[in-house]
Amino acid sequence: MIPLPTLEEIIDRSGVAPRVEAMLPIGVRPRQLTVRTLLAGMCLTQADHRPAHLTRVHQALTSLPEDEQRRLGVLADWRRGPHLLTYRQTERTFGLVTGALAKDEPDGLPSGVLQRACDDLLEASIPQEYKDASTSLAVDWTDMESFSRPPPAKGGDCADPEASWGHRRNNRPGDRGELFFGHYLSAGIMMPAEHGPAIPELARRATASSCRHDPVRAFAPVLTAMPAAGIPLGDILADSGYAHRDPGAWAIPLRNAGAALVQDLHPHDRGPKGTHKGAIISNGNLYCPGTPRPLLELGPLARDATRQDTAAHDAKTAELARYKLGRLTRDDPDGYHRVQCPAATGKIRCPLRPQSMTLDRDRPEILTPPGHPPACCTQHTLTIPPEVTAKTAQKHDYPSAAWRRSYARRTGAERGFATAKDPASNNIARGWCRLMGLAPPMLFVTTLLTVRNQRILAAWNTRQQENQRRAAKGLPPKTRRRRRRTLAGLAAGPP
Repeated sequence: MIPLPTLEEIIDRSGVAPRVEAMLPIGVRPRQLTVRTLLAGMCLTQADHRPAHLTRVHQALTSLPEDEQRRLGVLADWRRGPHLLTYRQTERTFGLVTGALAKDEPDGLPSGVLQRACDDLLEASIPQEYKDASTSLAVDWTDMESFSRPPPAKGGDCADPEASWGHRRNNRPGDRGELFFGHYLSAGIMMPAEHGPAIPELARRATASSCRHDPVRAFAPVLTAMPAAGIPLGDILADSGYAHRDPGAWAIPLRNAGAALVQDLHPHDRGPKGTHKGAIISNGNLYCPGTPRPLLELGPLARDATRQDTAAHDAKTAELARYKLGRLTRDDPDGYHRVQCPAATGKIRCPLRPQSMTLDRDRPEILTPPGHPPACCTQHTLTIPPEVTAKTAQKHDYPSAAWRRSYARRTGAERGFATAKDPASNNIARGWCRLMGLAPPMLFVTTLLTVRNQRILAAWNTRQQENQRRAAKGLPPKTRRRRRRTLAGLAAGPP
């Protein structure tokens, strides 16, 4: 279990408690339970694998040693003697906190003060030595089911008016899609930089939103606000669910904030999608009009691909890169950049560029150039406006080997949710939090991710110490042992 001083240090470092305390009304008698102690109790509840119930928060606080109870105000001296914190006091303080952090008119999205409080708690849970270790984030969303029953089919209200019907994926055979009633939980998990050292996969940002809102549009402002807080954005690793949104919802805001997108393209966005001044628009790049169609229609490598399949796929993507118009400048403040014909840059041979015909014959050659050459073939350079590839442009050529290696880091988002939905610990399934609205479960899930970060750090430090111990003895780092039992081994074993 995570020690209480560690959790208190995180709460104090975040500065959330005094900020929220100043928002609460002042009563005739001072409250025995402070916001700081309430947050500590919520973190203790999640650290002990308990559900997000206020009764569990009260039990966690009242089960502390007596000296800790007096220090935190759980046990206070009243006129009639020592008074132990009651459940009604816990419920009252929590109601005041969530009421102050929630919107006056709930709409299924968190308020600004609630989002800032959650951001500060998660940021405070990251040790200083890892804050600048990497700027790459793997993002994804998952389901967070409400305890409320859905509204009646004939119409009417339900206990949780901010919840709504959403869609999630399951692991059962057959139809893997199903509906649920609740909220979407979005999170950004820290991942190592390209060619950088390994780092602990810590949750750095998270938000919750009603399923009636798009989780991509709800999470984009959370990420774009990070540079203003002094946290630069690097690689943003996302699946096709993010890339398929319109550019104004995801790609453009992230690029304006300084992020480099590494994302899988939706099948509807792959391959040739029109032309610009004769150049073929495909997979976020511009290609020569003489590019072979099979190369433009290349898709990502299959999961069960063999080494031979991988080598052949990489050879095709490398050949496709030769037909890409070469970039000459970076994006200016308005998003414009300049490109040049691949024959002019010496990547292919083309009769329309006589100087390219003197190149070695190991380069691809355009055998049938267009009879009426377009602007991309006649002009020395082209100026590309930002709207041409606003949706699909990304850091690496899709689906090249460099893109595949970089995109492989996105699985960290899946591992982050797996630790938050593990039935053996804190499972955020239906019944984990029985409080209605958006602010209560979002505040609880933030404390869950805060505690989860400490578990990841503890496991990380243990593994690093073990590797150092083995290195001192001249042994290689310990790797996971993969057990594989064959039919012959089962047949030879005892009955």
